Amino acid sequence: MGEAGRRFVIYGAGAIGGVLGARLHRAGHEVVLIARGAHLDAIRDDGLRVESPYDTETLQLPAVGDPSEIEWRRGDIVLLTMKSTDTADAVRALAGAADAQTPVFCVQNGVANEPMVLRQFANVYGVHVMFPATYLTPGVVQAPSTPVTGILDLGRYPSGVDDTAREVAEAFRSATFASEPRPDIMRRKYTKLLGNLGNAVDAVCTRGDGRDEVIDRLRAEGLAALDAAGIEYQSFEEDRARRGDLLQVKPVNGQDRTGSSSWQSLARGTRTIEADYLNGEIVLLGRLHGVPTPANELARQLANQAARAGSPPGLMSPEVFLARLDAAPDASGQGPAPTGRDAGHSDRDGSDGTNDAVAEGVLPTR
Repeated sequence: MGEAGRRFVIYGAGAIGGVLGARLHRAGHEVVLIARGAHLDAIRDDGLRVESPYDTETLQLPAVGDPSEIEWRRGDIVLLTMKSTDTADAVRALAGAADAQTPVFCVQNGVANEPMVLRQFANVYGVHVMFPATYLTPGVVQAPSTPVTGILDLGRYPSGVDDTAREVAEAFRSATFASEPRPDIMRRKYTKLLGNLGNAVDAVCTRGDGRDEVIDRLRAEGLAALDAAGIEYQSFEEDRARRGDLLQVKPVNGQDRTGSSSWQSLARGTRTIEADYLNGEIVLLGRLHGVPTPANELARQLANQAARAGSPPGLMSPEVFLARLDAAPDASGQGPAPTGRDAGHSDRDGSDGTNDAVAEGVLPTR
């Protein structure tokens, strides 16, 4: 990269962070991982195993459990790759160890992470994540898309492009990712948010009749809330054009990718889920701007209940979800939520290039 001493600190080295760190390392970039628990122990003891459709490799990468364990230096770049539920605690720990001018890239779903980071760090960047990856077991991650591992467009928060953005995009491109600096990165991330509204349904509901209707209602509310708030977002046509056929998801070890990152959270029994920062973002905007969002509120509540209870994914049918939604009074008192036809059509292209509506919703994502 352009400045001597550049090093990528991958904070949250699970599925996304682990694969991203491994790919950057293989491309010749210096990397240090921040992980936790059994995953950290496995990486330290045995290395990080990365499984892909046509190969598997184990990499010996430096890994620590906290930012305070790193000897920080000029030129370091932080890539936040944890779930949004963990961002606030992570940023507090990071602020206690790294200089406030350190560039921080939010390689995360949702739109709440960047403003959280900006309270502590001056140079914050958003990343539009279209990156299928799976955390399998401690020390093992999977990258099912090949030869392009993912799409990671990026830009300064709240807008703009600078030399650091261009350098990091170049580094990502060297590591099997498609990446371009974008001055309107949050416009793109809001479109990604619309795609991620289906994550909670993927986690909570079975795959069957009624699923498309549930997802349509979630996204119709999302579109109405963004419009009421005056928030710009990329069109689905633009997103499809950017994605093209870059993401080619294939089975790994004979197994297809199972579901969204939220599905994986329930399957792994983490007892946390990102719904507050996905569906909850739409609920927040709806409450601020007078738009009813009962479908997103129900999805948020059910996802959190399932996570807290340690429930496996797929315990509710879409029909039951719709029945509960139709029976519930609108807490905002503003009448029924818009439907897909009322608020504009939202297509359901697959999250990972598979045209599978159950994976992550409208747009490519993790």
